[in-house]
Amino acid sequence: MATSKSTISKSKTNKGSVVKDQPFFLFEKRNYYLMIAGLVLVVLGFLCMTGAKVIDPNVFDRSEIYSFRRITLAPILIIGGFVVEVFAIMLKPKGKVE
Repeated sequence: MATSKSTISKSKTNKGSVVKDQPFFLFEKRNYYLMIAGLVLVVLGFLCMTGAKVIDPNVFDRSEIYSFRRITLAPILIIGGFVVEVFAIMLKPKGKVE
């Protein structure tokens, strides 16, 4: 009967001590927080673009459709959210130098 031993992969650090291999994550905690913040900005921008219920469908309300919130604020929030997303993806981890 053969018994199989599971081997633990170990690596040496700069100080010479042996530690267990840590799981590899592509991003750090702050990257994920920034990604969530960017996503919230994008969703908030799209929510600003949505409209209110029309009281009379036969009447065209120009001030409601071309309001500051829909024409200016919403696109700024969406573009800002995408900029935050790109920044969060491109941000290098603190401890790694390449």
